[in-house]
Amino acid sequence: MTVYTHTDIGNRRKENQDCADFVVLEDAVFAVVCDGMGGSNAGSEASSRAVSVIKERIQKSYRSDYDSNRIRNLLIAAVKTANAVVYDLGSAVPEWNGMGTTCVAALVKGDMLYTVNVGDSRAYLITHEIKQITRDHSMVMNLFERGDITREELKNHPKRNVITRAVGVAEDVEPDYFENELPANAAVLLCTDGLSNYCDEGVIFRLIKDNPPEEVPKALVQIALGNGGSDNITAALMK
Repeated sequence: MTVYTHTDIGNRRKENQDCADFVVLEDAVFAVVCDGMGGSNAGSEASSRAVSVIKERIQKSYRSDYDSNRIRNLLIAAVKTANAVVYDLGSAVPEWNGMGTTCVAALVKGDMLYTVNVGDSRAYLITHEIKQITRDHSMVMNLFERGDITREELKNHPKRNVITRAVGVAEDVEPDYFENELPANAAVLLCTDGLSNYCDEGVIFRLIKDNPPEEVPKALVQIALGNGGSDNITAALMK
């Protein structure tokens, strides 16, 4: 399995606060995507620092004999470590106070996919269909699950960018964790809301199915830009 990534500042932002990276391990592949928030460069610092800390923790600690329980513990510990680092930064630098970042990370080993997320950056599993693995930690998702708004209203709600959980804004954070079987020829897409808000799931599915994997992230970003692209946009495809 290989990972392909692409990121873009978008049509309206002055700074790209998204960050993505990946690492090929002995018998596994790991990728992580973060979307920072905060002024005075705090958002870009939060996302890049979180990506760096999480990737380093996975690289140093992962072993090929890890079972699913150890992989789960490693992924959650890596995100919690990043949370502590970003939180301490925000506490130490006055203009960075309140900085934070979303996070979605995935590790593929054999025919299994292990995913963690905090915030509204997403992971999708693409097989004969497209399925969102993660659940958005957002105000609009809470409203939708309570039945206060429809699925269509999710996309354009004025509070759609308000997240309810993030890395670095509190002393501790609880990532969600998921395990999925990975069928042959499946793909995994990690992305920020700059993509998911401006690119329909059906379009994502068809583009991944019909194009070489190395072309997909940039093509997805271009679609989001064409649909308005007012946020930073990042896609990472594991194929």
